[in-house]
Amino acid sequence: MSTTAAALCIQEFCPYDSWEKIPEKLLARPYSFFLDSAGGRFFGARYSFLGSNPFLVFKCTGRDISIEQNGCVKQLREDPFVFLKNLLGSFKVTAETPLPPYIGGAVGYFGYDLVRLIEDIPEKARDDITVPDCCLGFYGAAIIVDHHEQKVWIASSGLPEETPSLQRAKALDDIAHIAALLADTSTAHCRHPAKELPHSSALSAQFDRDSYCQAIAAVKRHIAEGDIYQVNLSQRFSCPASIIPPFGLFKKLRTVSPAPFGAFFNGGDHHLICSSPERFLRISGSMVETRPIKGTRPRGATATEDRRLRDELLASAKDRAELIMIVDLERNDLGRVCRFGSIQTSELISLETHPVVHHLVATIRGELAAGYDHVDCLRACFPGGSITGAPKIRAMEIIEELEPCRRKVYTGSLGYLGFNGESDLNILIRTILHAQDSYYFHVGGGIVADSVPDLEYEETLHKARGIMEALGMTVST
Repeated sequence: MSTTAAALCIQEFCPYDSWEKIPEKLLARPYSFFLDSAGGRFFGARYSFLGSNPFLVFKCTGRDISIEQNGCVKQLREDPFVFLKNLLGSFKVTAETPLPPYIGGAVGYFGYDLVRLIEDIPEKARDDITVPDCCLGFYGAAIIVDHHEQKVWIASSGLPEETPSLQRAKALDDIAHIAALLADTSTAHCRHPAKELPHSSALSAQFDRDSYCQAIAAVKRHIAEGDIYQVNLSQRFSCPASIIPPFGLFKKLRTVSPAPFGAFFNGGDHHLICSSPERFLRISGSMVETRPIKGTRPRGATATEDRRLRDELLASAKDRAELIMIVDLERNDLGRVCRFGSIQTSELISLETHPVVHHLVATIRGELAAGYDHVDCLRACFPGGSITGAPKIRAMEIIEELEPCRRKVYTGSLGYLGFNGESDLNILIRTILHAQDSYYFHVGGGIVADSVPDLEYEETLHKARGIMEALGMTVST
């Protein structure tokens, strides 16, 4: 496959104080997206990105691939990681001056169940939600919000046109089209009337307290028998989607639980509504970073209680041990594609505070070895070790035995693979899937030898608090 290279056109668009009107006009469109850094309020979070109207859509379920382009759909059957590597490699964007990290590329999600293409995992859990394992739009244009400089830009490469003159013409047309769309006051497609949410309603849950504790006991038996050190066990909640439309729910979630790796992705017949705090992979050229999270405490109702919970988490031998185990796992995964000797743990244990919880986080960095690209790195590390357990393959086998339904998008990844050699992907936790007229979300935690089942169950509810508040619902336990 030949490579199409393009330069970039970029223009400042609107005053920064009006940027939050943009999602209202954009996100009802199929294959539109919003990568939301919560206004740059978190460490390392500077940009938000929006886009729509991809020139190509890549989907797969297992090895069955569909490519939508120019109104036509092509069906293939092959390894989607190999196909995607070749497809992404056929587009390149260059710029002469430093620019934001995302200026066009593939944006979308990689669902957890893609692991079945990487490892031989048994198929025991029910597959009861029909969404692709992977859905990516390929975008030549982007809206860029720089929260530090307080500027808003529209950028376009003119892809997929193949000659400089056609690219330049298309880039200018893209920018004009987006500017006109966003300036049109009659196209606020995502506005929805506010409604009182049913706070007395209950979510449906896969587990009740007793059955979740029984599953934890099963994990602990595996640990005692030397099978594994840790398993991330999750439970799924669901409710009807009629209570609030997807974009309205996203607006509520980003208010009650803002996050550095939040997102809204419109997959046409399904939506992802995400307030993830966790980075999976940040790749810049050949430099790779992953930041696993392990260890959680709720925020306190008072400053004194909040400080006590934070200090308790920092001092917890159990939580620190969990995080160190996952650091070892992530170092091993990166070792498959990184230059020997390049992998370093720059932060072993640090505390991050979010609106509803405190977390322990580590940072591991490495350098890709010659011959490996961003898709190779994604495949080598997928899914993130912080949400499987260790050893990774055996942990995923046990997850398949104990969780009643497939995870689908949960604990997969969402973000961008840029045409400019920049990629950033989150871990899909604190994420709601809208599909088949229902909302679904999972919450889980790492189970180790000294886990207390009731406390682990309560931790899942702490993690779900932001989503439950956005839905206006409670859990029937």
